[in-house]
This record gives sequence, C-alpha cells and structure tokens, in this order.
Amino acid sequence: MPLARLLGSWLASPVRRRDQATCSASVDGHVCAHPSRFHDLGLTATFEPYKLCNVLASLVFLKHNTNRTSSVKANILYHKFILKHDKYRRLREVERFPNSFNPHVPETLAVVKAVLTQVLKKHRRSHWVHIGADEVFHLGEGMDSKNWMSRNAGDVGKMYLNHIREVVSFVAGQPGGFQALLWDDMLRKVSVAAIQDSGIAKQASPMLWFYAPDFDTQQIGKYIAKYAECGFKTIWFASSFKGTTGPSQAWPPLNTHLQNHLRWLKVIQSLTTTAPSVRFQGIAVTGYDHYSALCELLPVGIPSLAVCLQTLVNGGFTDATKKKVLAMLGFQNINLETGTCEGNGAFPGSDIYRMVEQVNGQLRDSVVKVLEEESSIKGWFSPYHRKHQFGNPRNLESFGSKVLKVHEDWESLIQNLRSHMEAIYFPDTVEEWMEENVNPHMDRLREFVRDFKETIRLNARPKTL
Repeated sequence: MPLARLLGSWLASPVRRRDQATCSASVDGHVCAHPSRFHDLGLTATFEPYKLCNVLASLVFLKHNTNRTSSVKANILYHKFILKHDKYRRLREVERFPNSFNPHVPETLAVVKAVLTQVLKKHRRSHWVHIGADEVFHLGEGMDSKNWMSRNAGDVGKMYLNHIREVVSFVAGQPGGFQALLWDDMLRKVSVAAIQDSGIAKQASPMLWFYAPDFDTQQIGKYIAKYAECGFKTIWFASSFKGTTGPSQAWPPLNTHLQNHLRWLKVIQSLTTTAPSVRFQGIAVTGYDHYSALCELLPVGIPSLAVCLQTLVNGGFTDATKKKVLAMLGFQNINLETGTCEGNGAFPGSDIYRMVEQVNGQLRDSVVKVLEEESSIKGWFSPYHRKHQFGNPRNLESFGSKVLKVHEDWESLIQNLRSHMEAIYFPDTVEEWMEENVNPHMDRLREFVRDFKETIRLNARPKTL
C-alpha cells in the first residue's frame, strides 16, 4: 500500500480470479478486493484470496492514511463464483454457462442484493460501489428471456436495463449514500431513449473500459457524448497495467500498457470539448486475473503499474517521469519494448519479479538446448535407449555433468521462487503457477535426469526387452 500510494494511487489490490473479486489501483480513490465467500449464500471458496480481517485491516489503513475509500464488488461479471455452484445453477441464463444470471427468476435479484448487502455493511465510509454489469454473454438466449422478448419486441437492451435499474436503486437506497458504478460495454448497444427511460443515469455512473494500446479516441468521445445525452452527470474510465493482453500472459508488455494510458490521457484532455456537461470522476487502473490460467503475478506487474500511474500523474511518460519510476523501483533502466528492467529492484516482490523473469525468458530455451541440441545425447542416450535402459557409462558421462548442472541450477532457483511465493500466496496459487509455467519444461528435464541416473547405475547391462 505505501508503494502504491508513492507511485500515484492509494491502493493496489491483487486477486486470485476474475470469478472471485476485482483488482485495480484508482488514481482518484481506493479499490478494495473482497474475499470469495458469501456467508448469507452458504458459499466459501476452497482458498480465499482475502479473509474478511484482511479487508477490514486495509480499510483501517486507508482511513488513517488518506481518508478516502472506494469499495468495488461486481455482481454481474463476477457472479461466476456464485453460478458455478450447483446450488445456484438454476439461476443461469443458459444452463451450460455460468456467464449470466437469468434476470426473470425472482431469486436472482435476491442473491444480488444479499451479496451487495454483505459487502456494503463493511464499507460504511465508501462513496461508490461497482456493480459490474459488463459482458453479459448469452443474455436473451434463455427460454424465460425469449418469452419476455416475444412480448416486448425483442428488446434485449430494455431487459438488461430493467435488471440494472433494480440493482442501482437498491444500492442508492442503502444507508451511506452510495453511488453505483457499472461497466459501459452493454450500454454502448442500447439507445439513448431506453437509457433515459430507465432512469439509471440519476443513480449510477458508467465506467468506460478500453485496454488496447491503439483504441479509437474519437469513438470514445462519441460514447461519452452519448452518455451525457442519456443524463449521466459523471463518468469513469478504466485502463489496465496487466491481465488484458492474453489469458495466459506471464510477463506484462510494458509498452502496450503505456500506450493504453497515453490514449486515455488524450481522452481526458479532450473532455472539455467532447462533453462539457459530464464530470470526469476518475480512472481505475485495473490488473485482472481470469477464469482461466493465471496471468501476470502482481510482483511481476509492479513495474508496469508504476509506469502507468506515473504517466497519468505526470501527464505523459517523459525522461523525467522515467527517472522517477526508476528511483521508486530501484532499477537502472527500463526497456519498454522488451518489457524488462535493468538492476535488482528494491520494491516489495522484487525477488519474485527477478526469478519469474528468468523462468519466463530462459527456462524453456535452456531445457531445449540441453536436451535437443546436444548431439551426444541424440547418439548415446536417445528415447530408445532411455526406454530400454541401456547405455555405456563412458558415453553417458560425456554429457551427464552438463545436464545435471543445468538441472541442479534450475531446481535451486525454482525452490527459491516457490519459497518466496508461498510467503504471499495461498498453496493452490503457487501450485497452479508452477504447473502452468515451470513443470511443462522442468518435467522433461527431471524425467531425463531420472532416466540418466537409473541407466548409469546399471553399468552397461544389456538392454531390457
């Protein structure tokens, strides 16, 4: 938290999964991730990214250090945590997919309200609550929705707005004067008249999200003008510093995220002419993980977060801004094109950053080089030799020491990395990351070393048949 505040935000919250919570660093407030458990619904995750005491401790820290907090808990997008359970399968819009609630089942709204109530009770000092509401895939495909649309001229947008109106009205009615935020992508497809008729503009603010490095700023301007016409008084934007360039991205492309933020600066700077009646409230610098393979670990993403936040704070990424980032992180240089930094680093998680960099950039090539490009291995210890456990120890020893050294060095680094990860991540996160990023390469090396040691102990016996 102190580092995030120094970089230009007040809080950056790492998370485990997109179906469990959200993560972002807000330049205009604070974002708190929530544990993957909803006692009122009888649901608890196998491993929780945060316990309730962690959230409350974070709020105490924020209160004493900044006096401003913003609670974020999405209930449309992040509902996958709920809908993946058999207990709530009946609430799915399409039975096969946990992507959308069926808005016509009365229990759907009851569940959403229960989640919001549990979260808002812990955030009495907050000003905003993010209800998600984006990427509502398959809405309109369920039988209940088809029946509804047959009676309402097939208007999916109106059906969507009916549910959102109930949710934002519930939020607005809670003690504390909360303002609802929602992702804007579903609103892009809905007519101005429909949004005006729904009345949600009086109680909610859209958060426009675009994560590409070259998004069309003029198109964004058109969306902003549309939302102003709809009656929204404030708008938010969302960029990203990790987690949006691929579902299995292990290393953040710095220049991609930098260019995304430079685009958003252009949008912000043009607001006075694009939509003078709308007030820009803030930008959330998101760092998602997904309902798939783990994306970039937070320590690996901190340099990207630093570049992005300082770009926003300073209005661009100049040489002076670069020097600030280097001083904050303890690096000597940053290469935006390769996404790498020179120096050891001196920020929380810098040890993990360095070791993951080695794994990401060298492990695969190192194993391929020692196992596939060594001609003596191809001749003296081929897959056939390994299968039948035969070989001349004299020949095996010609390459054995080299292979064993490569294996020993990597096992040492990986054990060190595992120890550092176990200090901040739950066991399942560590195991999953190792399974996805280390084991596909190391298992080949481990199996080769096992076969080598077993065969050389046989002292050149005849091959087994």
